[in-house]
Amino acid sequence: MKVLVADRISSRGIEELSAAGKLEVSVQTGLSEAELIKVIPEFSAIVVRSETKVTAPILHAATRLRVVGRAGVGVDNVDVETATRRGVIVMNTPGGNTISTAEHAFSLLLCVARKIPQAHANLQIGRWDRKQFEGTELYNKTLGIIGMGRIGSELSRRAIAFGMRVLAYDPYLSSSRARSLQVELIEDLDELLPLADFITLHTPLTPETHHLLNAVRLTKTKRGARLINCARGGLIDEVALLESLGKGQLAAAALDVFEMEPLPNDSPLRSLPNLILTPHLGASTVEAQESVGIEIAQAIRAALLEGTIRNAINMPNLDARTLAIVGPHLRFGEKLGRFLSQVAPKRVESLHINYSGKVNEVDTTAITRSILKGFLHLAGGDDVNEVNAPAFAESLGLKVTESRLSAPGDYSDLLELTAEAEGKTVSVAGAFFGATPRIVSINSRPVEARPSGVLLVLENTDRPGIIGRIGTLLGEHGVNIATMSLSRNQAGGRALTVLNLDTAPDAELLSKIAASEDIHSAQVVEL
Repeated sequence: MKVLVADRISSRGIEELSAAGKLEVSVQTGLSEAELIKVIPEFSAIVVRSETKVTAPILHAATRLRVVGRAGVGVDNVDVETATRRGVIVMNTPGGNTISTAEHAFSLLLCVARKIPQAHANLQIGRWDRKQFEGTELYNKTLGIIGMGRIGSELSRRAIAFGMRVLAYDPYLSSSRARSLQVELIEDLDELLPLADFITLHTPLTPETHHLLNAVRLTKTKRGARLINCARGGLIDEVALLESLGKGQLAAAALDVFEMEPLPNDSPLRSLPNLILTPHLGASTVEAQESVGIEIAQAIRAALLEGTIRNAINMPNLDARTLAIVGPHLRFGEKLGRFLSQVAPKRVESLHINYSGKVNEVDTTAITRSILKGFLHLAGGDDVNEVNAPAFAESLGLKVTESRLSAPGDYSDLLELTAEAEGKTVSVAGAFFGATPRIVSINSRPVEARPSGVLLVLENTDRPGIIGRIGTLLGEHGVNIATMSLSRNQAGGRALTVLNLDTAPDAELLSKIAASEDIHSAQVVEL
């Protein structure tokens, strides 16, 4: 398998990718979209930072691509929706540049407080204007942090060490976590803005956070406040920021990220004396670059060579410990999904998955995705995988629900799938006998069948001689029975027969079997 490194990462990252020669690594930086479209079909993974944009045309051309690795926190330069629909895992490195970005934000905090860059530039041109660069202390000032993830949390610790009062706005931050960080949790952003002497942003860029600080919100800030953004360009309306700085509503600001990068030469942001600009340096330390390079390399190797998923944007994380627990259920769940899709009507409206027993102790998201992959295989073929299966199900109008039961009954673990379509309900359940998976129920009738190879599922009248006749027919056509499981609701009623066969019966033989008045249905399932 080949990995394309499209943006510069540390040499240690390259070495990690190339370790043991299991992956072929090609470093080709600075490629245009057209150039990437030409070369990408041969690669299984691509590594980018912020320079290269992984667009929809590139992803559509990437016929072998399995992983996009972003050596950094954000993934706004990756078309995640298209990647998901194409079945491509998108990974990032959320922890690798935490310290470097927090330190850079705090450096800018000091710079806007003490006008350090302006004073330096003034001295360089031979001037000595001390009064012009009078600053303000951080001690006893209020810092408002918007977004309390890894970086926001690290910044809060540094601010508290400087004697600052820290207010935090984050809709997802729990009260207990806020208390442990020694910050005051503010429920409404508009409540925080007029209280803060300094404001810093640490949120992702989403449709909800785009222009989070717009013209209206900037007028709500305390007059003379100072603003820092080391998170994402687009969180601040730059036109409104220019106006606020010009009017003195904001005393100063510092930006490390911009709505358009690189920042155009004629950008009006370059001309303001109270605005400090740095060229996206948040992660630009030797330590951070080495860390994110190694981290993304290890994640890509784990995904391609071991099937372990970590730090994925569009897939649940599966570390080695979790994989050891859920791993056996992934393949088994996929097979149960395939089984159900072949015995259920074509236009299934809903699929319900019930988890019982010890499997409830772990996150079952990955198992659900494997079940969906198997269930949707008939509809989507090999284009459906664990990544895009939920999106594919949604596109078909398939409603997927889950439930959990702590008591599994006769089994330590039980997976039950139920499909509803055209007024009909069809189900299958599976369990492990030790380490061996078995289908243990079909349409609520107990059976014991191996979930592999070819299965012949018959619903027949419980009458003496039926199994003999079926066996004779199969034998006459050279089809051998490997195992057999029988179940009936009552003597003389309807029975369920499941046969594991060595080969699949052809259409002619299936017609002969179904022709008997005692056979109510005959379905071949191939796993």
